[in-house]
Amino acid sequence: MKYLSFISTCIVCLATACSSKQYEYPFRNPNLPLEERMEDLLGRLTLEEKVGQMMNQTPAIERLGIPEYDWWNEALHGVARAGQATVFPQSIAMAATFDDEALHKTFDMISDEARAKYHQYQKDKEYDRYKGLTFWTPNINIFRDPRWGRGMETYGEDPYLTGRMGVAVVKGLQGNDPKYFKTHACAKHYAVHSGPEWNRHEYNAEATPRDLWTTYLPAFEELVKEADVQEVMCAYNRFEGTPCCSSDKLLIDILRNTWGYEDIILSDCGAIDDFWRKDPRTPRHETHPSAEAASADAVKNGTDLECGGSYQALLKAVQDGLITEEELNVSLRRLFKGRFELGMFDPDELVPYASIPYSVVESPEHVAQSLDMARKSMVLLKNKNNILPLSKSLKKIAVVGPNANDSIMLWANYNGFPSKTVTILEGIKNKVPDAEVIYELGCNHTDNFVITDFGNHIFSSAGIGFASEFYNNRDFEGEPVHKGIASGSSIHYTTGGNTQFAPNVNLTNFSARFTGEFESPISGPVEFTISGNDGYRLFIGDEKVIDIWDREYTSGQQYILHAEKGKKYPVKIEYMQRIGNADLNFQIGVRTPVDYQATAAKVKEADIIVYVGGISPRLEGEEMPVDAEGFRKGDRTNIEVPNVQKEMIRALKATGKPVVYVVCTGSALALNWEEANLDAILNAWYGGQEAGTAVADILFGDYNPAGRLPITFYKSVDQLADFQDYNMKGRTYRYMTETPLYPFGYGLSYTTFEYKNAKLSQDKISKTQSVTLTLDIANTGKADGDEVAQVYIKNPNDPEGPIKALKAFKRVHVNAGSSQQLSIELQPKAFWSFNDPKQIMEVRSGKYQILYGGSSADKALQSIDLTVE
Repeated sequence: MKYLSFISTCIVCLATACSSKQYEYPFRNPNLPLEERMEDLLGRLTLEEKVGQMMNQTPAIERLGIPEYDWWNEALHGVARAGQATVFPQSIAMAATFDDEALHKTFDMISDEARAKYHQYQKDKEYDRYKGLTFWTPNINIFRDPRWGRGMETYGEDPYLTGRMGVAVVKGLQGNDPKYFKTHACAKHYAVHSGPEWNRHEYNAEATPRDLWTTYLPAFEELVKEADVQEVMCAYNRFEGTPCCSSDKLLIDILRNTWGYEDIILSDCGAIDDFWRKDPRTPRHETHPSAEAASADAVKNGTDLECGGSYQALLKAVQDGLITEEELNVSLRRLFKGRFELGMFDPDELVPYASIPYSVVESPEHVAQSLDMARKSMVLLKNKNNILPLSKSLKKIAVVGPNANDSIMLWANYNGFPSKTVTILEGIKNKVPDAEVIYELGCNHTDNFVITDFGNHIFSSAGIGFASEFYNNRDFEGEPVHKGIASGSSIHYTTGGNTQFAPNVNLTNFSARFTGEFESPISGPVEFTISGNDGYRLFIGDEKVIDIWDREYTSGQQYILHAEKGKKYPVKIEYMQRIGNADLNFQIGVRTPVDYQATAAKVKEADIIVYVGGISPRLEGEEMPVDAEGFRKGDRTNIEVPNVQKEMIRALKATGKPVVYVVCTGSALALNWEEANLDAILNAWYGGQEAGTAVADILFGDYNPAGRLPITFYKSVDQLADFQDYNMKGRTYRYMTETPLYPFGYGLSYTTFEYKNAKLSQDKISKTQSVTLTLDIANTGKADGDEVAQVYIKNPNDPEGPIKALKAFKRVHVNAGSSQQLSIELQPKAFWSFNDPKQIMEVRSGKYQILYGGSSADKALQSIDLTVE
């Protein structure tokens, strides 16, 4: 709001000036009622123009002075895919903060950057994808199974936590101006959608009415009713046999009629294609005979906007009588209302958010908030004998592992591009500049070999590394949309998880060229390794040595060059992407097996060994072309740490030196051996551009960790039901009867807390009353720190319901030796349970247990009884 206050006194004057201005068309007049403006615009469009406005890439209507607009934009944890932006920690990490107020502040900053970038694009007449104001976030699906690769995009496994964090995101994005929305947020993917990725275009999700209403729908209802979310995205899968984007039960009965939602419903990208298209590479629903039938059915059942091209068939569908023009108008009114309320048809002088300066983009304040969220998100899982925090006077520190010096891993997926990223290795070096820090890669994430990278031995006119050119077509036509440099002699690009290769580059139908000159540091065989899909070529000099074009994913193509030391070899890589996810990996070096003992020998003299491992967004994410043991299309087939890393950690532990494990992941891992044998474990997630500083701050005691797990960490997949089974029985802390490795809500601190003096405002209430829980939290240790107070309700009157369910949380800072009093109101909705015969949520009479403490684990909770009459 700091950018808006200085113009508030001008609004009246500007409105007066606008009222006397003559407008060519009534829809351009900001003084007319919104409905009148919409009807005027709608009445001026031809049927063909109307259809064009119902797809994400809306064409310009030049005769009315309306530029093209692409509805598709992303802001999962920062403005994505459009060049420079602040990259905050991944969503699952921000869920671990258990701080919805801090999350709201974060997304207020993200929407500041969004507005600043949008208005600059408008000035530059850039109207293409990822440059609009309609952001398809948050992902509020329930992370019901840790094998789901997209779970990292969510706010965890609990409906209440997901709802509160989702509300914060929406309010931060959409702003609080009485007339204009700052941006649009979008609740996705509606509904009953959380993997698997490999069959999502044909999968039929089944859920009991109880699970539907108590697990899969509550967060969506909160975002609709409380946050006034302006867009809802329907999911790829079917629900009860019907594709979600034509489900009258989900879209009409529940969303529009029961919840009263009146705004935009849009399809996931290509979801309408799944209704009718036959594709041998990607099996689909094939529930409709044609694009016309599919598109008409989707619109009639509430899907206003399509991400894709099937809606082009609506023109013929009207002509064939499958749908009427007036039925299209219903959707168009919602779409134009959204654009009017974003101020897209009004002068910037009337839109307060247009005054936000471009200098907010990756400003020092925003980078500081990224650091704050990274610190708050990290979860200390183990701290044997209080080995942490480490002393800054250590003389020699070893840092080992595949995530230690990887900056791109920290960006996760659906990411923007920061100007500076602090790796974990760099963060440690910065924290203890007087210590000797030894770095060893040791191993990769999954391979039992390493390619000894020749580092900076590729040179181009752009500097050290491959010069890169990207084209938004498959044939290198026209001018590149982006030029850059891929530093070093390795290339790792993927659109898996919907991550761009580079700014302004399409996710599909693009080509890329990389050129450089390799100066061999050795005489002997040098291995050039390349893999990917849909097509790639490798040239050494004028010779085409590898040619894989227009095929599905291929892995491990090698060419051996018998090189002479000091000789220079021109290298060119051409890449083409046709459809689906793109993936390109290239490396120059010498392949050698992982030598665990050699790595251990190099670091055994260190005072402490910090192993930075886990997994990577190159392995888990959205429908990815991953070819590695334990992974399938972005999902996982088990939750183990890859074997090569297990063996490396064992070798490091065998040195006898203390080992601290920094885990980077977007989901739960089975860290059984690590929990039993290592000295400390810090879960750092994918922490954004400041993650390295945050890790170092925690390891060396400049920040007291207080992140809490928003998901259960299971011991193995043996504690899980079948991945494709959407029944909640046995899943998540709410229904799990076995003991997990780490429970939901768990996290350690460098201090200790005690809960005292808890009492309820009354011990009996009616079904329509609220009750207030007050308690004191005392910091009984020697360090200042945050505590996350969690309140659960156990309902003995509903034996089919959750064992217990989170209903409130509050993160508070308590100084050592001090106490903080909390007052937490529990509204009647907190006591809802599902009535199977009536198929409704209601409050039942009886006794309830109010559980409170620092984790969902029973031993961490105290209780007070409450009677509801």
